[in-house]
Amino acid sequence: TILPFFAMNVFRLAVRQLSTAFPATPREVVDKMVKGNKLVLFMKGTPEAPLCGFSRTVVQLLGMHGVDSSKYSAYDVIEDGALRQGIKLYTDWPTIPQVFFDGEFVGGCDAMLSYHSSGELKTMLSKIGLKSEYTGSAEGS
Repeated sequence: TILPFFAMNVFRLAVRQLSTAFPATPREVVDKMVKGNKLVLFMKGTPEAPLCGFSRTVVQLLGMHGVDSSKYSAYDVIEDGALRQGIKLYTDWPTIPQVFFDGEFVGGCDAMLSYHSSGELKTMLSKIGLKSEYTGSAEGS
C-alpha cells in the first residue's frame, strides 16, 4: 500500500531535517578545520600575540622559515574551551600547540623544534607547497 511508502519518506525527511538542525560534533568541526587548510596551528593566543612560550616558539619557527601568519590558519584555544578539548580528543595529544600539515597532525612544539633542527621542516613545508626561506644552520638551534 502507499501508507508505508509515505511513512518512510516522512521519516527520511524528518531525519534529514534533524541532522541539519544540530551542530556538528567537535570531531567533525576539527576535521573540517584541519582538512581544509595546508597548515593549521591550534595555539594559545594568536600569532601576533601568543599567550604561552610553546605557542610563541612554533610561531617563531614558522616565521624563521618565511611562513608568516597569512600563510596558515591559526586558532586560539583560549577563546574556545570546546575547541581546546576537541582538538586534544581529536589527536589524543594532551598539550597545545598542535600543528597540522595537509590535514595530518605533525606534533607540537617539541616536534617542530626537532623537525627544524634536523632540517626536515624545510622538506615538510615544501611538500605542502610552502617554500622555506630559512638559510641558516638548524643544528643546535
